[in-house]
Amino acid sequence: MESNSSNPLQIEPKKRILFIITQNEVGGAQRFFSLLFKNLDSSKFDLALAFGNTSSHNSFSEFKNTLSVFELKNLKRNPNFISDIKSIFEIRKVIKNYKPDIIFLNSSKAGFLGSLATVFPSRIRSLEVVYRIGGWTFNDPWPRWKKWLWIRLEKLSAKWKDIIIVNNSHDLKQAEQLKIRPRKEIVIIYNGLDVYKMDFLPKEEAKLKIFEKVSKHSGRIFQVKNIVGTIANFYPTKDLDSLVKVAERFKNDEETAFVIIGEGSERPKLETLIKNLGLDNKIFLIGQVENADRLLSGFDIFVLPSVKEGFPWALIEAMSAKLPVIATNVGAVPEIIDNGKNGFIVEPNNPDQIVEKINTILGDDHLKLELGIQAHQTVLFKFGLDKMIKSIEALL
Repeated sequence: MESNSSNPLQIEPKKRILFIITQNEVGGAQRFFSLLFKNLDSSKFDLALAFGNTSSHNSFSEFKNTLSVFELKNLKRNPNFISDIKSIFEIRKVIKNYKPDIIFLNSSKAGFLGSLATVFPSRIRSLEVVYRIGGWTFNDPWPRWKKWLWIRLEKLSAKWKDIIIVNNSHDLKQAEQLKIRPRKEIVIIYNGLDVYKMDFLPKEEAKLKIFEKVSKHSGRIFQVKNIVGTIANFYPTKDLDSLVKVAERFKNDEETAFVIIGEGSERPKLETLIKNLGLDNKIFLIGQVENADRLLSGFDIFVLPSVKEGFPWALIEAMSAKLPVIATNVGAVPEIIDNGKNGFIVEPNNPDQIVEKINTILGDDHLKLELGIQAHQTVLFKFGLDKMIKSIEALL
């Protein structure tokens, strides 16, 4: 008897997707994967995760009992010829063991080495390669030679990728101008959140927890009326120096203090700057906090001072918390913020503009409330999680 391949009751096999992420610390790629893992249709997709172990804080520990997880011991953020070559063969070994239909690469280093691993030393033809970039790394504040090198690497490796996903129009235009062309297509998919599932603490409780963390950090009782804050990895691209310089302008304002939640390589530099400017009682670095987004409701203003972004998760999280936001004119920010209506846009490396907008917000309670409401509505209607998930599923 002949088999009927068109039998409507026949169940399609699940697609196996291997996600590769350079680092295991909290960041945009990690947040993206977490949302996909929790929301992709489990009847259609099986997911596995491979990552480089570059941080003592493993943000992927929650997944170890729920999906296949592979640690890539040689995949590191900073270039190292020996480690990079070893990581290519590590990736090929994981591909051989897991046998994915799709390899989904996140971040620049994983994007290059992961795609190279699919063609070297021989091409794995049965594998589709998807690459999501959260912001081109050649836009980082690097020397010209390093920017030039990464442009060349992105152009070269695009030929080994089937689909490239960017999350803002600026990066899409750059790809077109620089002729970064994958085998099939390059698409734009905005980040998205479900504002109804954001688990923010009540404002007073969040404020109290921030006060407690600052008091523990400083050894002094801490309580102020206004908290201006941000959540960020301490990287040069985040330009947290500018926020420290902003805090200096509020040195004599006893009602306002600044809080930065996060960790990273720039901490010693920031601590030195804070000390030299005499701001130990004005701006506080309270380190990595688990589920830090829950504390956003304790802020009165959120500031994103970055000199480079793709589509900043922290910004739309703050907007979901109905905070008035101030963000620099980088990456997707002009696509998220309608200046003066749901937040303020300022130029990068310009503390004076940030100071001006903070004073404007703190001086007008009605404006502060309205900015927060409009920010929340923007995420709800324009940057919903369902829209992001459906767009990703359509590509897989």
